[in-house]
Parts: sequence; structure tokens; C-alpha cells
Amino acid sequence: MSKDRILIVGTGAIGSFYGAALQAAGADVSAVCRSDYDAVREHGIAVESQRIGDRLFRPTQTVRTPSDYQGGAPDYLVLSVKVLEGVDRAALIRDAVGPATAIVLIENGVEIEQEIADAFPDNELISALAFVQVSRVGPGQVRHFAFGDLMFGNYPSGLGERARRLAGLLEAGGIKAKTSDNVVGARWQKCVWNAAFNPISVLGGVLDTGHILGAEGGTAFVRKVMEEICAVAAASGHPQPPGLIDQFIDSTARAPAYKTSMALDFENGRQMETEVILGNAVRAARRENVAAPSLEALYALMKMVERKADAGR
Repeated sequence: MSKDRILIVGTGAIGSFYGAALQAAGADVSAVCRSDYDAVREHGIAVESQRIGDRLFRPTQTVRTPSDYQGGAPDYLVLSVKVLEGVDRAALIRDAVGPATAIVLIENGVEIEQEIADAFPDNELISALAFVQVSRVGPGQVRHFAFGDLMFGNYPSGLGERARRLAGLLEAGGIKAKTSDNVVGARWQKCVWNAAFNPISVLGGVLDTGHILGAEGGTAFVRKVMEEICAVAAASGHPQPPGLIDQFIDSTARAPAYKTSMALDFENGRQMETEVILGNAVRAARRENVAAPSLEALYALMKMVERKADAGR
């Protein structure tokens, strides 16, 4: 049987980590690299991980843009770029998408899929959520700290054979891959964590998870924000399981303290995923007439911080 041909678009920490796993499973994995192009082309991507073992991911093709990918359209195109205002994700991948290409989104946020579904109505769309602590620590260098599971399914619902096949590849590469026929509900589940820890970490002055949970009143405030997200999710038709908040807080407290993705972006002067992590949840609360004062406050403060950061760029 021929190998599955996979193109990773967005080979940062997330794309590199899962690309390495897919390659370890025997897939033909190529990567679109921008800032790290020279380092990756020459040396590959070193992935340091105690959980799955250290790996060297050498993409079959290392290209600067999706249009440079050779040999026909990939079987899977994995999009793992940050979902930011002003970034046309559909235009970014259009040149590499063929009629039979399954598009896989490994990205943060809620209510992010429709843009891609509208642009590629005839392509299978798989929406995936990464529960992982992993960071890019240098050109072509990625460090995995904890977790690593993926949850995914077809958008807007269901679970096709292509998604099941991808799960098998990831499992063979050492990743626990959970599938769901309600991936939108799963996205809201991840939002319960993200919409709490990410903005708090920025607004507190680049706090890590230990600083947040260890401070007096920190855990109580995180819980309040998570309760509001759960209320919005339920009103949107995606109630979350009982005990989820305790599970998230307890697992985060047990894991090594680390900075959220949004805190790292803020610290390094990069644009943050405020809208898809927090803004979309706030807009959903307004749409569903759910009171969410903590979310509204966090969102307003984040927009103030963004305005100041934009003025300094």
C-alpha cells in the first residue's frame, strides 16, 4: 500500500510535534516552513519529549509555501497556524488542496471551521483539538512538556473513514487519538480551559499556570470563568460533562507549571488569538443571552492590551 501523503501547513510547535508522530507511523510527511526554512531543510526538526521519546522529524519535502509542494495534492493537509484577525486561512492553503484532500484543522478556538467549510465545500473537513504542552524553543527545535492527546472528528458532525485512518496513524506514532462525532462540543470543552488560563496569563503579566492557581483566589477565579464558558456551551447546544472543571483544574495543578500559548505570544511581541479563544465565546454568550461578566471583563481588558501592543509594533 502507498503511504499517506500529508502536508503540514504551520510547522511551529504543534505542527512539528504531530508531524513527527505521523512520520514515525510511516506516513510521507512534508512541511511548509517560513522563518525556520533553512534550519529545517538542513537539519530537520528536533522534538524533545520524555513521553514519546526524542525524535528527529525530517520532512519529505520542506517548502516555503503550499504552492511549492510537489507530486500532486496531499491526501491530508494539516493546518496548524494560529487563527488570527486578518489571516485568510483558505487562501493560504488553496494551492495545495486537491479534490480528494482531507483538510485537518489543529487549531485553537471555537466556531472557527465555517470559513474553511465555505471555501472548500466538497472537501472532507476534520476538526482537531490538541491537549498538549509543547513549545518551539529555537529554529527547528521543539520541546514537549506534558499531555499530547488529540481529539477530532468531522465538521460539522460525524466520523468518516478518513478521520479514523488518521487516528490510526497517530496512535501508531505514539499519540493518543480520540475521535468524536460531535467535534463542535469537544471544541467547547477545550475552550473551558483556554478561555480561562490564556487571558489570565497575559493580564497578570505573563503568568504561568503555577502562578495562576497558586495565588490566593486564583483557583476560585479560574473556576468562575470556566463555569461561565460551560453555561455558554450548554446554551449553544453543547453541554459539558459534570466534573470537567475539577478535572481541568486538578490536571493543570499536577502538571509542570508552564506559560500558555497566549502568554508566550504576548511575551515575544506576537499577535495573540484573543478573538477565537475568548472573543468568539463572548459573542456566543451575547447571542444566547447568557450572562458572562467575567468573560466580558477579560475580553475588554485583552482588547486594551492588544491596542497598546499594536501601537508599539
